[in-house]
Amino acid sequence: MNPLAAELNDAIRKENPHVFEMLSSLGREMFFPKGILSQSAEAKVKAKKFNATLGVATEGGHLMFLPSLVKQLGPLSPDEALNYAPPAGIAELRAAWKEKNLHDNPSLADPARPMSLPIVTNGLTHGLSIMADLFCEPGDTLLLPDQLWGNYRLTFAVRRGAKIASYPFYGESGGFNVEGFRAALLQAHKARRKVIVILNFPNNPTGYSVTKEEAQSIARALREAAAAGLNVVAIVDDAYFGLFYEPDALRESLFTLLAGGPERLLAVKCDAATKEVFVWGLRVGFLSFSAGRAAADSPLYAAIEKKVCGQIRGVMSNCSMLSQRATLNALLSPTFYAERQARQETLRARAEEVQRVLADKRFEAAWEPHRFNSGYFMCLKLKRVAAEDLRRHLLDRHGVGTIATAERDLRIAFSCVEKEQIAELFDTIYRAAEEVRTMKEE
Repeated sequence: MNPLAAELNDAIRKENPHVFEMLSSLGREMFFPKGILSQSAEAKVKAKKFNATLGVATEGGHLMFLPSLVKQLGPLSPDEALNYAPPAGIAELRAAWKEKNLHDNPSLADPARPMSLPIVTNGLTHGLSIMADLFCEPGDTLLLPDQLWGNYRLTFAVRRGAKIASYPFYGESGGFNVEGFRAALLQAHKARRKVIVILNFPNNPTGYSVTKEEAQSIARALREAAAAGLNVVAIVDDAYFGLFYEPDALRESLFTLLAGGPERLLAVKCDAATKEVFVWGLRVGFLSFSAGRAAADSPLYAAIEKKVCGQIRGVMSNCSMLSQRATLNALLSPTFYAERQARQETLRARAEEVQRVLADKRFEAAWEPHRFNSGYFMCLKLKRVAAEDLRRHLLDRHGVGTIATAERDLRIAFSCVEKEQIAELFDTIYRAAEEVRTMKEE
């Protein structure tokens, strides 16, 4: 093992031996190298005459650039937009994102719920991939509901060999299946010393967010499991955070209820500017950690950060400076929260229109809507036709695109349909379902 990796492992073990136990074999081997980057950082401070370290080209004391490209950058200068970013991300962006998280999640200001400084990733999926690499060993249990984003399987099961333990997402009341979750967690506890849990609210594909009571029950189950001796890596996927349309939905991240938990509970907030700042293609995500009572400046988080940076360095060197600068400037804008609120209200109006349209009794024979209260999506539980058959028929005969997520579940992204078009959309889906049913009967 590289001495730098051993040093980080010792630091983690000293601060929290349970977090060390959670690391995969790759996670234990990972480190951030002392080499070109550290020497270049030292030169940046001390090399006043010539700095011949980094692999960039300069001219006249500034980064070399192509005018045909730079003219597209608006107010950003070549030095701001084109340089390499630090492996953990621009320091100002990391601080600004933490401030945004504290603004949106005031409970995190509680000293009893400490968290690390966010680390920048290349989008939320990249953050999940880092977590899989550092904490998932082949055969580890990954606890997921049956309503899930399929990329979890690629990231954790296909890439890292996790064994998925599933439970029904919806309970008998139509809300989140707290008892099913608790039972699956108990079963995982009996089988393994470690479990990885992914909690995604608002949920993709259903558009459901847990209520405050459901969230408390989830957090209580995880804390109790950790207190009883189970090492828990709890990853909170906050991709659609902030898009809440009903008053009973939990308005803060579930991470707030897990932060500062038992020593065996590592809470990870995996979020992104992607949907929160409406910049899908810029690929700016973040990872934040909380384990036990470790303060924000704990050596534990410093060691984890270096392992994360080593993974970033080994895979992609660093994340886009241009994307980070653009996101940072948006966060620092005095109109940021008002602009975000306006877009959220647009999506809220579409969700409310979906609810109004689906209240029509004539649809009852064709489908039952899964309960939804947030996010981009909702799902129809089809009663008389298969989702894939309907999806294909809608696409081929009506020019309407939808997603079949299960045998009888059809996902509708109302986020990309104008409010005025929603009634026509569901009318078309209903007609198409009747056409498919008739063809099957014939």
